[in-house]
Amino acid sequence: MKSDEFQLYDLTIEVEAIEGNCTCNMAVGDRFFLRSGKLSLPDGADFCLYALQAAIPLLPAKQRQNHPADWMETDARVVCPDPACRLIMQIKRGQTRTLRHDDVSPIPWDEI
Repeated sequence: MKSDEFQLYDLTIEVEAIEGNCTCNMAVGDRFFLRSGKLSLPDGADFCLYALQAAIPLLPAKQRQNHPADWMETDARVVCPDPACRLIMQIKRGQTRTLRHDDVSPIPWDEI
């Protein structure tokens, strides 16, 4: 790997369980994907904004390889903030993707 390259995991965030009443009509198996810095959904799918916002803060750390004892390496579940819903999502890592600094930053690598 070149000095300006780094790797990120592709992520799948999937509804694992719904233990309450989900008013957004989510279902077990609903999912979205994060590849590099882009979020996508399967064709024709939607995803609850409130569940999504609970997961988003964790995703950049889950994309990276951390120390094996870091809780980001072992914990992979997120809960929707709606207490009546109790929707549980699992963050799953997929393949790694190699990126280059200059493709994701306006500050040129050779100036750092």
